[in-house]
Amino acid sequence: MRLAYTMTRGRGALDPLLHEVAGAAAARGLRLAGIVQVNSDRPGCARCDMDAVVLPDGPVIRISQALGAQARGCRLDAEGLETAVAAAEARLAQGVDLLIVNKFGKQEAAGRGFRPVIAAALEAGADVLVGVNEMNLPALETFTGGAAEALDPDPATLLDWIGSPPERTPALA
Repeated sequence: MRLAYTMTRGRGALDPLLHEVAGAAAARGLRLAGIVQVNSDRPGCARCDMDAVVLPDGPVIRISQALGAQARGCRLDAEGLETAVAAAEARLAQGVDLLIVNKFGKQEAAGRGFRPVIAAALEAGADVLVGVNEMNLPALETFTGGAAEALDPDPATLLDWIGSPPERTPALA
């Protein structure tokens, strides 16, 4: 069990990076849980829609609210996020090698969101990779007790850290 995080500088750059890494990890045969985020533009709207793709193969859950053109507040749909959290947590029971959490964000910093799933994955012996931004990094460091390893935000570095699936003993019939 290992725990690492990565941060990107460009707005929106983290989501496609973790999506790419999740696809490559699945192609290597790793058993995945968690979410990656996919953003899509909506005509006539200045801000994109945010969807969480539950790993490894869905469902896709809307995690943003359409608050209107003049809205300035947080548009995260907390209910949508908690639905994604529950779906990811259910995957842990099936056995996983790697949990990917697209963002240790405001909900996690406040003690909600994916925090219990991260803890459960580590307790089950899975590796955990999370995305984070500078604003929430102190909360992540407090939550992990400084145990999370910082990784450069490039696919080669992240995939090197992830490695290959562990050897599994075939189940006896």
